[in-house]
Amino acid sequence: MPTATLAPRRIGDLLVAKGFIRPEDLQTALAQQKQSGQNQLLGEILVEQNFCSEDQVIECLAAEYGVPHAKLDARLMDLKILDVLPREYIEKNLVLPLFVVRGVLTLAVPEPSNLFLIEEVRGMTNLQVQIVAATSKDIRRAIGTLPNSKVFVIDDIIEDSENTDVTLIEEAIEDISDIAEIAGQSPVIRLVNYILFNAVKEGASDIHIEPAERCMRIRYRIDGRLYKALEVPSHLLSAVTSRIKIMGGMDISERRLPQDGRVLVMLEGRKIDLRVSTFPANNGEKTVIRVLDTRSVSLNLADLGFAEDILTLLRQNIHAPNGIILVTGPTGSGKSTTLYAALNAISSMENNVCTVEDPIEYHLPLINQFQVQTKIGMTFSKALRTLLRQDPDVIMVGEIRDDETARTAIQAALTGHLVFSTLHTNDACSAITRMINMGIESYLIGAALNMVLAQRLVRRICAKCRQEYEPPRNIRKALDRMGVQPDAFYKGVGCKSCRNTGYKGRLGVHELLVVNDELRDAVLSDASINNIRRIANAGGMISLKQDGFRKVKEGITTVEEIFHIVGEG
Repeated sequence: MPTATLAPRRIGDLLVAKGFIRPEDLQTALAQQKQSGQNQLLGEILVEQNFCSEDQVIECLAAEYGVPHAKLDARLMDLKILDVLPREYIEKNLVLPLFVVRGVLTLAVPEPSNLFLIEEVRGMTNLQVQIVAATSKDIRRAIGTLPNSKVFVIDDIIEDSENTDVTLIEEAIEDISDIAEIAGQSPVIRLVNYILFNAVKEGASDIHIEPAERCMRIRYRIDGRLYKALEVPSHLLSAVTSRIKIMGGMDISERRLPQDGRVLVMLEGRKIDLRVSTFPANNGEKTVIRVLDTRSVSLNLADLGFAEDILTLLRQNIHAPNGIILVTGPTGSGKSTTLYAALNAISSMENNVCTVEDPIEYHLPLINQFQVQTKIGMTFSKALRTLLRQDPDVIMVGEIRDDETARTAIQAALTGHLVFSTLHTNDACSAITRMINMGIESYLIGAALNMVLAQRLVRRICAKCRQEYEPPRNIRKALDRMGVQPDAFYKGVGCKSCRNTGYKGRLGVHELLVVNDELRDAVLSDASINNIRRIANAGGMISLKQDGFRKVKEGITTVEEIFHIVGEG
């Protein structure tokens, strides 16, 4: 096989010598690489800046290392030998076995200089390895075509997003008798890819694919609100649903029962996790896809909209040696994101931080994350009990749903562990009565509970079209009744950046209850929720309403958004 040796020339010099880039382009890219701390490959920077193409980079690398440059094609691959490497290894390391001839495996790789990877493949396969250089984009695309592949590449599917939806709608498919076959045909694949691509581009958290009387309606949930994205002919519903089911490893023949699935897609070189749920409706199956895009979510506490006084108290409490910290709020209020950010802030090589989740939404470094498996009996409470034997310092339980989980969490807190979890309550003080209603003794709650954070998400005023305005009289009167008098009112008038909504992005509104000695005594004496709330307010607790309206005064959000979460009373 051709031997890959370290080339004496850098990739930038090779590209200049070939005439693919100019010397000044190389200097610009080198300066950017130096600024990034050498964390990014020079070839990646050159491609990102459009100084050259990935194909040109690979062509130069292949020539320098003396290996063939391959443009991958289905005819190049022998599907019978794909099992020589585990599928997870292929997808994780971006390598593709092409064929075996006389004991020599031909392997497509994007980095022909990676000798360690080549030796690892040789050891795993017991075959001699001959490498060919191919672009990472070509390898991802080829992996996406493999049988039972869980990774689907949707880069470069949409060249002109302004016209693609119209083109796709016009490409109607008349015969849908064979749903499985039609689900694999190009127009349906392109339509599904466009729906996913556009949702990620728009920053949607959920995709709703809904059957209507005369059409199939696609809506995106952006910043907590649903917006219509497009409508397509209704006879495409079954084929689109089946395509999504195939991607998610679900049963396309079962249309009477709800199903759940999971899909990983590649977009711009990063994996995006999609959680799929189908539900039979009157006119066909409705599909909802949750989009988990780590790039769109900050796991830094300072970026989540905390006021400085609340953030200071929160940081103090998440470094406590033991006890329970609860985050409460309705579904979709950002509880999991806050917990992830808190864990991210305290994770280190000195701490054993473990989580029990259903599902695992984001993967964090230095944290051991475990998935609940209710089908085989691995519930929250059982997983938590087992986890206590794994020598944890900090434990995060995705949700306290029952008294057994609550008791186990309290036991962990009382035996020297710091426990994070969530509850579904309307405010911070209600978390105490919620646990009492679960059957937990008040003395256990008083002894274990350190802090409760209640939160909601409100839309942020678009910075590009934010303007001062005079609100209507009814809003003025409602604020007068609440004793709130902002100096100025702001709103977004609507622009292209915010889709003419006046809002772009969301931030949290918070209520932080720190359990002090007086509150512990009140809990131990079975005080009513009103007494607990009175003591908390007297102790300086900032309520959701107060935190919301100070964000209105700062011109970050609008009065209407705060009324939406706390009412006008």
